[in-house]
Amino acid sequence: MCDPSAATSHEAAEQTLNLTPETGAIEEKEVELTVESVDPEAAAEEEMTEAVGQQVVVETEMTIARVLERARELAEKDPAEVSGDELRRLRQLYVTLHKNEVDAARARWIEDGNEAADFVADADAEGEEIMALLNTARERKAAYTAEQEAIKAENLKRKNEIIEEIIALAEDTDNVNRTFARYRELQDEFNALGEVAPTEETGVWKRFQDARERYSDNLKINKELRDYDFKKNLDSKQLLLNEAVGLATEEDVITAYRRLQELHNKWRQIGPVAKEIRDEIWDNFKSASAEINKRYQAHFEARKAREAENEAGKTAICERLEAVSLDSLKSFAAWDEMTKNVIEAQNEWKKLGFASRKMNNQLFARFRELCDKFFAAKAAFFAATHDEFAKNLAAKTALAERAEALKDSTEWRKAGDEFVEMQKEWKTIGSAGRKHGEQVWQRFRTACDYFFEQKKKATSGVRKTESANLKAKRDVIARLGEIDPQASREEALAKLRELQDEWQQIGHVPFKEKDKLYEAYRSKVNEIRDALNVRENRARMDRFETSMAEIEGDDNKLYRERERMLRAAEAKRNELRTYENNLGFLSSKSKTGDSMVRDFQRKIERIKADLDMIAEKVKLIDSKLK
Repeated sequence: MCDPSAATSHEAAEQTLNLTPETGAIEEKEVELTVESVDPEAAAEEEMTEAVGQQVVVETEMTIARVLERARELAEKDPAEVSGDELRRLRQLYVTLHKNEVDAARARWIEDGNEAADFVADADAEGEEIMALLNTARERKAAYTAEQEAIKAENLKRKNEIIEEIIALAEDTDNVNRTFARYRELQDEFNALGEVAPTEETGVWKRFQDARERYSDNLKINKELRDYDFKKNLDSKQLLLNEAVGLATEEDVITAYRRLQELHNKWRQIGPVAKEIRDEIWDNFKSASAEINKRYQAHFEARKAREAENEAGKTAICERLEAVSLDSLKSFAAWDEMTKNVIEAQNEWKKLGFASRKMNNQLFARFRELCDKFFAAKAAFFAATHDEFAKNLAAKTALAERAEALKDSTEWRKAGDEFVEMQKEWKTIGSAGRKHGEQVWQRFRTACDYFFEQKKKATSGVRKTESANLKAKRDVIARLGEIDPQASREEALAKLRELQDEWQQIGHVPFKEKDKLYEAYRSKVNEIRDALNVRENRARMDRFETSMAEIEGDDNKLYRERERMLRAAEAKRNELRTYENNLGFLSSKSKTGDSMVRDFQRKIERIKADLDMIAEKVKLIDSKLK
């Protein structure tokens, strides 16, 4: 048999104790207590409730200021109430928080356009105070622990002496009755002594029980004293039983369970009761204990379920961040958007509770590594972008200086071509950042505008020629309007081509009239073509109806023609999708882009008209099929 009190509070939940009623001897044999099966890991965690609570704070809400405040509290606290685990966690937490602050400061330094190598972290007076306070608390805790070990060693020594004295009393069989008072004093002293080392507790308790049993076997005491002892023991055990029953109403399951352990420790120190009620009072006490144990087990099962949910939630957050490819973040906007996602994930993490002790630290380390990796990559991107900005700024500054040196040139064609090339080169250079990019752009633009304005003034004689060209092109547009769409198709097309050739031979017109004039010309040409196409389509439909009338009654030929029409329709639809897709990539902000957009739109309308005609032909075929 082993004494349950030998188990530490961390071991109590996993130790199996066997409850047995008293044997009937005046000094009761060892009573071992049965605690229902409880998850030992969960029980150990519950013993560290305060420390675990601190760990949750570490993950979610702690700041360096709060760490400092807690370190001051621990330095002043009774060493017996200080947890070595909490001291280690606070030290690790401070290192993590300080690193995060330094990393964030470095990132801001780089974002402001500074060199990463020039960054110097601020002095950390709070950190020095935190470390000093934690060292003080650790030293006080170590001294207290050493003192407690010495006390336990002295307790062990005295308990062994008591055991030896009881054994000596038991061996003096002739005087055993006269030594009973001394025997009771030794029992009381043994029970009053404090704890011994956990590794010695079971052994010393067993030796004590053996010594008491040896003495009890030799004891010859009168019935009156025996009955008095039974009554006294019954009163004591009844009080313990009443308290055990009352624990069923205790809301705090952990408090109830710990108090039950204390009651069991007291129960085993009380001697036996009368034999006729021995089993009854023991069974009642055991039943009350079973109720508390049942609640205790249910508490940890519910806790495990919550921890499993939290573990799943934290795992999902980690997997979501791991799925992000940092190599795909190529712009400031992309990094800013992803930063919002990471911060959102951190906020979600803070809302989740504690996972199992086995997984929680692993998950937090995994999540912390992902966040650190992201922000390190972001800092590297900003640093590289800063270098790229500097390179682009140097290239654009060189172009601005070339433009400023060339703006007074009167070699209009040569200098004009060079300015055009510089403008093209400018477009190939990436961003130089908003701060300096706008300044160098204004320099370059001012030089270009000045040159072309001077060129415009020097070449104003060209305007007369452009005005004459304007008049000629307007005349072409007017004559396009005179083409009769009802004339023969060949005659109308010949006249159209003639006027188009004439239009191409006419030179430039004033720039401000160019787009407007071309739009009028294009509109008129399209109008003529559309009219001719309508006539042609009608003629084609007439010919198709004639050909279908010739094969009417031959379903095989009609089906083959119908299939040909459907294939043609599918080809047209593919062509339509291609044009519509390409149209989505075009911009109408430039003159060339606007012209292409209009051309694409016209082609799309023509394809749609062809599809309508095919549909009409299929409908005609269907009407002739039996």
